[in-house]
Amino acid sequence: MDQSVKDALARWPDVPAVYGWLSLDARGRWRLHPQGQSAQGGPGESITNSQILEFINRNYEHDETGRWYFQNGPQRVFLRLDAAPYTLRLSDDNRGLLTHTNAAVDTIDAWKLDDAGRLYAATPMGAGIVLDRDLPQLLERLVTDGGEPLLDALADLAPGHAIRVTFPGVYPPAPLSLIAQENVARELGFDPAPAP
Repeated sequence: MDQSVKDALARWPDVPAVYGWLSLDARGRWRLHPQGQSAQGGPGESITNSQILEFINRNYEHDETGRWYFQNGPQRVFLRLDAAPYTLRLSDDNRGLLTHTNAAVDTIDAWKLDDAGRLYAATPMGAGIVLDRDLPQLLERLVTDGGEPLLDALADLAPGHAIRVTFPGVYPPAPLSLIAQENVARELGFDPAPAP
């Protein structure tokens, strides 16, 4: 968190939080909802100013209940998450995953594959969805801890069971299980639509 934000929090500790003004889409794009209506599900307007994006990325946090927010000076701006708190992409050298805020993912605690074919990772930073354009390449690189390609092992994976999966040379084995799309937020511990 920026020092200027910490200073503002110390100076004005009781500024009320706001809801409905910001969302994060499944591709890791910050979206502004100028009428404060993100709860209605609209796409909002894409934020494109690089300085604003960097400021949001540096001051992106969550509370103890799994509500994610942007700390804008002394004010928390809670946001709607269209997929997960983070969007994960392959690094340029394909040697790991990066969040949409450009933080390196050091470890994966668990993988979840939903019934829509979207892959999620539980990380110490928070849950992330793998970016759709990187998903095929990542699925090809993941293997079971026995060395079988993940795509082959998925044919035998039943709901309620898990297999241990690794990204060779990058992440040690972690369990991968199937999940219903409607259970993603609950099982990965985040609130997709905080309300006052």
